[in-house]
Amino acid sequence: GASAPMETPVDMMAVIRECSSLGSADANRIDSLVTTDAQILGEYGEITSVTSNLISNALRYSADDAPVEVSWSEDDDGWCVLRVSDKGDGISPEDVPRLTERFFRVNRGRGRDSGGTGLGLAIVKHALVRHDADFEIDTEIGQGSTFSCRFPPERLRFPSPGMLQSESVGQG
Repeated sequence: GASAPMETPVDMMAVIRECSSLGSADANRIDSLVTTDAQILGEYGEITSVTSNLISNALRYSADDAPVEVSWSEDDDGWCVLRVSDKGDGISPEDVPRLTERFFRVNRGRGRDSGGTGLGLAIVKHALVRHDADFEIDTEIGQGSTFSCRFPPERLRFPSPGMLQSESVGQG
């Protein structure tokens, strides 16, 4: 079928706010830090799906009172990064390459999430590939995990407040 239009500017601050309130019981655990107003040129539904999957995983796989950090920032190289960090159990190194396989499930031995078809990271990975983004998983047993989605400059749009200011110059 025809793919969705991939040129819609997606406001990440709105996406993060929306996804953070989804599990409203856990919303107080989410610390979000947005340091860029960069928008992603892409498909709103897919970007929202990526963000909500990563946030719900972080909440699910860490202690009930542990904070989950979500950030949207610009790197030195002009890429922008969505990061979701938890203070969970971490993931064993041999499992990390398999996390984005369909239906792969980390055996955490907790039984808290017995149903489901895995972490949803196959969906995340697929959506990110369609947006030319890199997906990085940084994890340490007993310390937690950070999932980073890096979007290249050609996929970003920066609303330019500078234009508005110059237009209003000399009106008073």
